[in-house]
Formats: sequence, C-alpha cells, structure tokens
Amino acid sequence: MDRRQHWRAGKTAVTVGLVVGLGACATGCGGATAEGVSGSPGANPVPLLKRAADTLRATRTSKATTSMEMATGGTRVTIRGKGVYDYDRQLGRLTVVLPQDPAGTSEHRPITELLAPGALFMKNRGAGVPADKWVRVETASLSDGNLVTGGATDPFAAAELLRGTRTATYLGKTELAGTEVRHYRGTADLAAAARSASAGGRAALAAAAKGFATPEVPFDVYLDDQGRIRKLRQRFSFVNDSGKGTVAVASTTLLYGFGTPVDVKLPRSEDIYAGRIAENQPTH
Repeated sequence: MDRRQHWRAGKTAVTVGLVVGLGACATGCGGATAEGVSGSPGANPVPLLKRAADTLRATRTSKATTSMEMATGGTRVTIRGKGVYDYDRQLGRLTVVLPQDPAGTSEHRPITELLAPGALFMKNRGAGVPADKWVRVETASLSDGNLVTGGATDPFAAAELLRGTRTATYLGKTELAGTEVRHYRGTADLAAAARSASAGGRAALAAAAKGFATPEVPFDVYLDDQGRIRKLRQRFSFVNDSGKGTVAVASTTLLYGFGTPVDVKLPRSEDIYAGRIAENQPTH
C-alpha cells in the first residue's frame, strides 16, 4: 500500500495512506448530567459547553496548536499545525506540517492555511500549484465541512460543534500547561450544531453532518475558570475512498495566549490559483 501523503481539494481530503478496515471512532462518552464549571455536583454541563464558542468570540483572539491523528494497523500518522485565530472575525492562520513518508526519506514543505467563513486557503499546496499561488476551497463543498480536509480542524468550527452537545459528563479538575482546567467528556450532534452555528459556519457543519459516517462526534474538552476552551479533542468517522469501511480521525486543538494580536489578510483574487489541481500527486 502506498502511504505517501496527498491532498484532495473538494473531497474528504487529507488522505494519508489509509487502508480499508479502519474501525469506527471510539465513543468513550458518559451520561447526560454532571458537575458544572463551578464543580457543583448534579449541575448539567451541556448549556455551558454549548456556550463555549460564544465565550471564545468574547475573548476575541488566541494562539492555537492542532494535531490530527489517523491510524491503521500498527501505523499512526499525525499532522501538526500551529498559528493564531481571531474568533470575532472568524479568521485564522495555521502552518501545517505533514509527516515524513514511511521510509523517512522524504520531507514536505509546510502548508500555510488561512481559515475564513466558508473558505479554506492553502499555500504550498503542491500537486502542480505554483509556489506563489493560493488554492481556495469552499468549505461547504467538502463532505467533512473542513473538519478534516485541511489536516487541522478550524478552531472556531471545533468550538461551534459543541453547540450540538447532546450529553456530557464532568470528570474533574486537572492542570494543563500550568492552568487549572475542568475536564468534560460528551457527544455532540453535527446537525444540531449546524442549526445553532454562526452564519459563517452553518453551511460547513451542515455538509459535515451529511458527509460523515455518523453525525455523532465524541469529544473531550477542558475549560478554564472563565469557560474558555483550553483543549478540545474530537473524534470523527467517515467512509473511506473505497466505500468499504470507515476512517477514524482524532483531532486535537490547544488554545492559549488569549488576546494575542492577530492580523490575517486573505489573498487577492489574482493570487488564487485558477487551474486544475492534480488530485493524486504527493505534496513535497
């Protein structure tokens, strides 16, 4: 099986040598009631989690680190990203690094991604795209709504997915990078999240609700004392290209450095590649 990394715009796109037979994503979810953000026994955390995206918008900006894990057999592949995000404008910039080929002999240029309402822009996309051009993808046209395609889940889309929280359990306090946080585990429904999402994210989440193998998304989220997301791990499941079996993907988003200045400028129309993109070429 050729495990070379390649990207596909307009489809379920980051494919990293995945083979038939991957299991469905694990749930690991608890019951519907739990302790709330204050730690009071019996409080229901669902309303708190549904407000998490609004809390980020009030916070305005942060730094973000992302990772996306795909596994098959004994092989695990991780794609990592790092950047900044403006939640008020729903604009972000990430530098995404693809892993080495299995032999460890091939390096890939980092891909710069700009995240915007309804669109994903990629530079160093490879596959015949000129080095000075951007590729623009309509996120609503992607069967995963860009929760998986870019190799990093849009941080605000990840938070908006929590608007569809159905069940959640409070698992207690812990520490994350020196900050005390509260850990919640639950399940969100993509269709419900899409109905409650902001105007910029509604169409993409609706596409994901139709495109994934199941509309249910298990998650673990860690909130600080202000209700801000510090860490969010979500597990997605979609049917692979062969149509036989599902692909399990775990996406983790870390948010920190709240209030960081963020200046994201979208590409000019003349800087966007208008040619045909080769779908099966590896990105080098």
